Amino acid sequence: VGARGGRLSRLFAISAPAPMDIPPCQTLYINNLNEKIKKAPLKKALYEAFSQFGKIMEIVTCRGIKLRGQAWVCFDTLEAATAAMGRMQNHPFFDKPMRIAYSKSPSDIVTKKDGTFKPREKRKREDKAKEAAAAGGAVPALQAAGTPASAVPTPMEVNNTPNSVLFASNLPEGCTEDMLEVLFKTHTGFKEVRMVPGKSGIAFIEFQDELKATSALQSLNGFKLTPTESMSLSFAKR
Repeated sequence: VGARGGRLSRLFAISAPAPMDIPPCQTLYINNLNEKIKKAPLKKALYEAFSQFGKIMEIVTCRGIKLRGQAWVCFDTLEAATAAMGRMQNHPFFDKPMRIAYSKSPSDIVTKKDGTFKPREKRKREDKAKEAAAAGGAVPALQAAGTPASAVPTPMEVNNTPNSVLFASNLPEGCTEDMLEVLFKTHTGFKEVRMVPGKSGIAFIEFQDELKATSALQSLNGFKLTPTESMSLSFAKR
């Protein structure tokens, strides 16, 4: 990969997404980019496409064989990154649809700003320690001893009768009203998001009328909030 690839590995996690939920962050990982585009015009085009959503702190691209077709776009705020992912997911870019997810880890420019920066070697040691602890017999949260059966999510009946309120399910842990608002307010007629106190993973999104709600459902049903979890949308029961 060379010196540039070494710098990239210090800025971002470049391995394939881990088989666990990746928490939202200010940095977006983009792949399926056209590999024939050179770095300079690619960075310029990415800036022009994504700067409409907020201040961009950094864009990283690389021409190394293992990193072609990939880029990282770091925003100043999580809200801007979430809005960009919602609007640009699968958007045609140099004749190929972009695949966008939150980066596996925040960029160094962000961690240095918020005071959580750790040298790469130290992070590697800590990651190995976590892996070793996990190998010692961690039990999946939903199957842990003593977990009541009622706490395990069960499939919900889908309502196909159109109305102005959408029901969102399969939301990842840590998903907030603000994050969903950023995602849905890009659609005409959006009114508000309502989370359900005491129940994680679900929310209600209200629109001005059923036509606008239907448009949002068709656009965002199945939207990947993380690389491993897709949001499910249906019409709320009346």
